[in-house]
Amino acid sequence: METPDLHESLRSLRVWDPEVTTLPAFDPATTPLAPLALFATWFAEAVAAGQTEPHTMSLATSDADGRPDVRTVMLHGADADGWAFASHSHSRKGGHLAARPYAALGFYWPVLGRQVRVRGPVTAAPSGEGQADLHARSTGALAAALTGRQSEVLGSVEELERASTAAWERAQREPDAPVTSWTLYRLAPEEVEFFQGDARRRHVRLRYRRTEDGWARELLWP
Repeated sequence: METPDLHESLRSLRVWDPEVTTLPAFDPATTPLAPLALFATWFAEAVAAGQTEPHTMSLATSDADGRPDVRTVMLHGADADGWAFASHSHSRKGGHLAARPYAALGFYWPVLGRQVRVRGPVTAAPSGEGQADLHARSTGALAAALTGRQSEVLGSVEELERASTAAWERAQREPDAPVTSWTLYRLAPEEVEFFQGDARRRHVRLRYRRTEDGWARELLWP
C-alpha cells in the first residue's frame, strides 16, 4: 500500500472551519474571580455545542530525570480540591507522579476554538476515594482496572485477551471487586489559562495565577 503524503495531508487542512466551528466573543473583564467557575461554564458550553468527548484531556508528567511524557486521559471531576483523574499507581504516569508530583493538563475544544491549560502539584486521594471513584464507573472500566499490569510489556494479544476475558467475568460477578492499585489523583491548580481563538488571530488568553491573596488574573499575548 502506498504511504500517504503527510505534508500534502497537512496542507489540505483548515483550522476552525466555520462550517463546524463557532468562535464566540470572550470578554475577560466579565470573568469570575476564580478559575473553577469559568471552567465549569466553558465545559458546559462545549457539551452544549456538541464537542466530542469534552471530558478528555492531555496529561503531561515527567520522570525522575525530568524527561516529559504526555497522554490522553479522562477528567473525573473538578472542585475546590482540584482537577481529578485516575490510574494505577504502578502505571508509567503513577511512577512519574510518585517521583515528581507535579503535572499539567490540556483541554482542547475545537468546536468553539477554546483551550484550557492547568498545572500544579498532584496528590493521591485516600484509597477509599479511589475505590469509590472506580466503582461508580462502568463495568468495562472495572474490568480494565482488574486486567491490571498497565504500562508493562505485553507478550501477545492473546495474553491480553485471556486476562481481559477473566477480568470482565469477575467485574460482572463482583461489581465491588477492589483494585488496590487504582488511585484517584488531584491536581491543585497554581495556574489556569483560558484561550479563546479569534478568526483574525487576535486570540484572547486569560491566565489565573494563584497568589497568597487568592487569584491574580492577567492577559497574555497570543
